[in-house]
Amino acid sequence: MSDVPVYDLKSGKHHPFHVPHASVWPFLGACAAGLMAAGMVMFMHNVTLGDFHIGAKPLILGAIGVLTIMWVWWRDVIHEAFVEKAHSKETKVGLRYGMALFISSEVMFFFAFFWAFFASSIFPKEAIGFVWPPKNIEVVHPFDLPFLMTMILLLSGCTVTWAHHAILEGKQAESVKALAITVALGIAFTCFQGYEYYHSTFHFKDGIYPSAFFMATGFHGFHVIVGSIFLTVCLFRAKAGHFTPQSHFGFEAAAWYWHFVDVVWLLLFILVYWL
Repeated sequence: MSDVPVYDLKSGKHHPFHVPHASVWPFLGACAAGLMAAGMVMFMHNVTLGDFHIGAKPLILGAIGVLTIMWVWWRDVIHEAFVEKAHSKETKVGLRYGMALFISSEVMFFFAFFWAFFASSIFPKEAIGFVWPPKNIEVVHPFDLPFLMTMILLLSGCTVTWAHHAILEGKQAESVKALAITVALGIAFTCFQGYEYYHSTFHFKDGIYPSAFFMATGFHGFHVIVGSIFLTVCLFRAKAGHFTPQSHFGFEAAAWYWHFVDVVWLLLFILVYWL
């Protein structure tokens, strides 16, 4: 059980921490991620080896590998937590620190895109006529589709909080309902963003404004997709009864990530769309 100390063969002492089983998934995951990154570079630079055109083959193979490793690795982690009951209180504290550090790295990631956008908007260069946005760009009206998307994402933040409170109160059916609504709202947001991109009057290669706009909002959209998948897994786990008022870090991590996605979108809406 999780409250039984683990015996350390090396030191001969008991300790409260969980020592994971030997696993090949970290190594294979690194290989798959490396293949995906290399494939992306080769695809963007249209690399050929003699008469053989590489194209997107390594990128697709690497992406499939990453997704497969994610599936089997996290399946093992869920098995440790729910079946083996191996995650002690100390282990859960470590997991919380890990998730907090991961979100902190994501903050720095988006900070770079905001910095690029502001560097171009506050000090527009001669190439765009010292005007921001450039004269040939018809910007998206903030209180049209972006405002609706903002309301959808804010509502999803409310429903994921509803799911959290339902889990804390031991209301499984209610938590499942709230999670299902959250996932549906995440999918709706993604569909509306795809619609916005499809009907945009500018394209990625049309200059600094489209590049900065699509990089910032596009990566946020990617994070919404990842968060929706994260919450979908939590939805199936909630149906299976994996979450209890005492143990539900898997859901908490997804909720933290989703609230982070909400905050980033609010900043995008205010600073990129509106101001």
